[in-house]
Amino acid sequence: MSNPLLEKFETPFESAPFSKIKNEDYKPAFIVAIKEAKDEVDAITSNPEAPTFENTIEAMELSGEKLGRISAIFFNLNSAETNDEMQQIAQEVSPLLSEFGNDVRLNQALFERIKKVYNQKEQLNLTAEQAYLLDKKYKGFSRNGANLNDEEKSKLREIDKQLSMLSLQFGQNVLAETNNYQLIITNENDLKGLPSYAIEQAKTDAEQKNSEGWVITLQAPSYIPFMQYAENRGLREKLFKANSVKAFQENEFNNEENVKQIVKLRHERAQILGYKTHAAYVLEERMAKTPETVLDFLNDLLVKAKPFAEKEIKELSDFAQEIDGIDTLQRWDHAYYAEKLKQKKFNLSEEELKPYFQLENVTQGAFDIATKLYGITFKEINTIDKYNDEVITYEVLDKDGNFLSLLYADFFPRAGKRPGAWMTSFREASNVNGVTKRPHISIVCNFTKPTKDTPSLLTFQEVTTLFHEFGHALHGMLPNTVYESLAGTNVYWDFVELPSQFYENFCYEPEALKLFAKHYKTSEIIPQELIEKVKESSSYMEGYQTVRQLSLGLLDMAYHANNLKEIDNLQAFEKESFKATELYPEVENNMTSTSFSHIFQGGYSSGYYSYKWAEVLDADAFEFFKETGIFNPETAQKFHKLLSSGGTIEPMELYENFRGHKPTPDALLKRAGLVKA
Repeated sequence: MSNPLLEKFETPFESAPFSKIKNEDYKPAFIVAIKEAKDEVDAITSNPEAPTFENTIEAMELSGEKLGRISAIFFNLNSAETNDEMQQIAQEVSPLLSEFGNDVRLNQALFERIKKVYNQKEQLNLTAEQAYLLDKKYKGFSRNGANLNDEEKSKLREIDKQLSMLSLQFGQNVLAETNNYQLIITNENDLKGLPSYAIEQAKTDAEQKNSEGWVITLQAPSYIPFMQYAENRGLREKLFKANSVKAFQENEFNNEENVKQIVKLRHERAQILGYKTHAAYVLEERMAKTPETVLDFLNDLLVKAKPFAEKEIKELSDFAQEIDGIDTLQRWDHAYYAEKLKQKKFNLSEEELKPYFQLENVTQGAFDIATKLYGITFKEINTIDKYNDEVITYEVLDKDGNFLSLLYADFFPRAGKRPGAWMTSFREASNVNGVTKRPHISIVCNFTKPTKDTPSLLTFQEVTTLFHEFGHALHGMLPNTVYESLAGTNVYWDFVELPSQFYENFCYEPEALKLFAKHYKTSEIIPQELIEKVKESSSYMEGYQTVRQLSLGLLDMAYHANNLKEIDNLQAFEKESFKATELYPEVENNMTSTSFSHIFQGGYSSGYYSYKWAEVLDADAFEFFKETGIFNPETAQKFHKLLSSGGTIEPMELYENFRGHKPTPDALLKRAGLVKA
């Protein structure tokens, strides 16, 4: 029987033929593709000719293409459109992929060929990108065990296999816990304070779950409005506590042991490879370079931000006491009173803003801004196969009308989709030996769904999230590079957030807002008065938000920058890590780590600081745009060069080429209101 994953995709733009793929196709396809990839590696190592850049480095780059494509399809769907069967397949194929990865990285004959090319690189007359690829391939082997003895290599293989399984299980547990909880409300009085869109959504969720009344879930579009607006303090507390014990309960989805084992194994792996800690290993290939630099960066920002945060919480506590007699403000009170105080200070509410942010208009706005900056255009097409009917597909063209990329947009929560928002790719860009392959990029979100009576109206936070993920998507769609492994978002992880966070800045600019912020009923452009309020309130609670972000970065480093052999009590460990950043009374049985997917399932271990690090870059970069005009073609062209270069140039060099100098934190501190402008 034919397997669509193993055949050439005879589809528009060679896009993934989702409707033809069945779950039973995946494992056989992985097995065949792994065998083919091994054969390709064997062909390189058995080549009787002397090692050259072309027959070794470039051949390595081109090997395993089919396996990479199958992996992208499967694991992207395992995040966005999973089910029990797919999760079981993931458990079965992950060890196979881990073993294959180590078969390659620990292949001594292959490393010897790479080393010979690397040692003569000065005489090879390579292009800058070829030299960068050679350096990356060599480090990929030397940093991942190629110089180890056989016993150490065997241990490394076992650790990597265990880590792949643990990470997978961690994510599956978080998804299960998110899906399993629901707060059923049968008394309409308990909905008091909720805006109509949230009530309508709760009713829709109840109907979909065949439940009476209204249902509140732990999905962000349901959870956040309830915490922000529900007057019933007891229910806010109940929902908060349910969210804070995700994968930290006495059931089959508890992630405590998974966290302990992941941290332990990462540390063992780093030491086998000759590094003091996992963070030391990871950060060697980051802009920050060392754990000490990261900790200095985080702690320096904490010193600047915490006094502002404490002042904000004091003001919020006084406000809650004044209007509701709340003696001790708790964590489940924060969003509720912060929203009320925001309304009082700025006469601005989310309810007032949402009608101007219909999802379709916001999406078009993100496109239109990209058109003004880079000349690229977006055309919705219906000839591309989709993995879910909700997905929208676009053909993206460059300024000359040439095909640039495919874009998939998947906006709403559902049971098979993990929480959060992310950008990913089904295919990366490359242009080797005249064979041009353009990327297939996807953005996946969990936004407020449309209801029977109302289209999807976004909160302002959802607007910035869409722009954030679209900023990543632009990075993925614009490469002008030769090699896939250096294209798009294949850059240092403390640089990868620059394009995404940079793009968020347009959400606060009147010139940009007027392109898409239109009332969904009247098409009236958002009033200037509201724009001013949005800008004025943009640094509201910024001290608190900064400290919260820093607390997560410090927790990440506590796990990965210390010489940890064992963690006896996860909760005590986390509590100690958060001590310097706590702004509210401790909540018993509260846990972040067991659902901290960024560092235990995603790729952000020892890298969560990247969000703040990139904020320094994005604030400094956008300051340049504001100085020259936010749609200034020359400035935009410079930033386009930064985006299209991918990982072919050292990030700091790339940034300096754009900006003319190294980034400074001044613009960030000014934007955040943490220094006087």
